[in-house]
Amino acid sequence: MKKAFILLTVTFILIFTNSFAQTSLFKEASPASVKVSEERLTRIDKMLQQCVDSGWIAGAVGFIARDGNIVYDKSFGANDAEAKTPMHKDDIFRIASQTKAITSVAVMMLFEEGKFLLDDPISKYIPEFAHPRVIDQFNKNDSSYTTIPANREVTIRDLLTHTSGIDYAGIGSETMRAVYAKAGIPSGFVSEKIILSDKIRKLGKLPLVHQPGERFTYGLNVDVLGYLVEVLSGESLDHYFHKHIFEPLGMNDTYFYLPSSKHNRLVKVTTEDKNHHLTNMPSEVVDYPLAVGTYFSGGAGLSSTIRDYALFLQMMLNKGEYNGKRLLARRTVELMTTNQIGDLNVGVDKFGLGFEIATVKGQAVLGISEGSFSWGGYFATTYWADPKERLVCLLFMQQGPVSHNEIQNKFKAMVYQALAD
Repeated sequence: MKKAFILLTVTFILIFTNSFAQTSLFKEASPASVKVSEERLTRIDKMLQQCVDSGWIAGAVGFIARDGNIVYDKSFGANDAEAKTPMHKDDIFRIASQTKAITSVAVMMLFEEGKFLLDDPISKYIPEFAHPRVIDQFNKNDSSYTTIPANREVTIRDLLTHTSGIDYAGIGSETMRAVYAKAGIPSGFVSEKIILSDKIRKLGKLPLVHQPGERFTYGLNVDVLGYLVEVLSGESLDHYFHKHIFEPLGMNDTYFYLPSSKHNRLVKVTTEDKNHHLTNMPSEVVDYPLAVGTYFSGGAGLSSTIRDYALFLQMMLNKGEYNGKRLLARRTVELMTTNQIGDLNVGVDKFGLGFEIATVKGQAVLGISEGSFSWGGYFATTYWADPKERLVCLLFMQQGPVSHNEIQNKFKAMVYQALAD
């Protein structure tokens, strides 16, 4: 009887503790309280400071939380390579392709409402994508081309997994960059007064770079999904994000276009001259968050703080819930963080619905646990969440290019060397 009582008590404590972890707010905690070595975390300090002192980066912010306890939240260097103003933990960064995960969550929230099925053709909701064609011959001289019929329609699952055959403007293949440029398709960083719906409908009439489902091609898929959110919800993507994701999670510093009161917190984008010396990137290229814009790019448009994005990741790590607010069901999060591309690969890893998923081979590279989900942004921001080790980890820089791109991998490896259990 006594053993049964003890077992029941322990079970209750575990359930209560797990429930608390799922719903409580982030809080500062000593590293030791969650089995992280404070001494070993200082190695990350030294590495990032050395990168600043060596002139490799202007500045950075690093963040680590375990079990919802923040054990590392530090800034280094400057948020302006020329003015040398100090970087702050609450500075705002262009998170670029980290927007994709948020759009993917929005899509899956509508999936839970029964608005669509994953294998529905996107043309069911955006008719311009009906009867897709695949590029066949391309003439570099005038960007003209011939096409062949696609084997099947592009599905919503194809878009979530980047297997649709839609390429990227700006950073995609040479052929499709030319096709998209001629058609006026943006890459996602937009200051002009243009509308998402107009550009996505035009994109729907352009050819695919390969047959749907044939391979993983990183492209404008999630911009299409951003417009799908607008079609299915009847709200602009900007409004949908704020009402259904940012406000419930307390992401108070995440925007497509920053309010004027927060302009001074936007980090300058650093670039490198021909001698690899750091300088600020021309403002006309990267000042889109300061515009009074109208283009809500679901693939690249957001700016945010490292703490805001950590809230979003903790929600995902909590199986869809944070601070008593449930955005997604447990099973939906599991669906999103499961291999959805079959035998295709993203390097040594797989891809779910909006996230790269670490495999056994991926775990062997830096120690990030199998099943961790991750991605990053064009301006050198990166993140991952590790369900096995119960970690949320982010490193935000604001630079392009980064000659010493090993910085991100060093940070990832050094998070795991600090675990003390």
